[in-house]
Amino acid sequence: MARLKDLYLKSVAPALMKKFEYKSVMQIPKLDKVVINVGAGEAKENSKAIDAITHDLELITGQHPVVCRAKKSVANFKLREGMPIGVKVTLRGEKMYEFIDRFFSTALPRVRDFRGINPNSFDGRGNYAMGVKEQLIFPEIDYDKIDKVRGMDIIFVTTAKTDEEARELLTLMGAPFER
Repeated sequence: MARLKDLYLKSVAPALMKKFEYKSVMQIPKLDKVVINVGAGEAKENSKAIDAITHDLELITGQHPVVCRAKKSVANFKLREGMPIGVKVTLRGEKMYEFIDRFFSTALPRVRDFRGINPNSFDGRGNYAMGVKEQLIFPEIDYDKIDKVRGMDIIFVTTAKTDEEARELLTLMGAPFER
């Protein structure tokens, strides 16, 4: 599955070097990591929710997720310190490139009325964040085996200094930005 990494080394990096006129190959932006996060507000009442989310994320990413716990108690939300409130996975290396390849080529086209991802969701430092409304767009998830449709946040962390560099990097890697 090193296809996307090879693509990066052979075509993306030289294209970025030419477009932005870098003086060194070390200046070329690259993908650092991909973080997938699922918030689980219903975990207060339903303790099985975290297990279901963990199982789904494991199927999607091929890596065991980490349970995020509340740092503070908030009475209005009926939340106590240490309660599980979400699950996240950080992908790097080969698993990251494999996930990106499957996400851009298989999962995103399965979204209803898909016209492309928002090109304005950059944070000003070259990182891109997007939300997915349901986990069913991933082919690994079986519709009959899920207990509830849940969304997730996917963050692409790059070494790019500007949003323009990061947008070009993700475009060359196959991100379907809307026109």
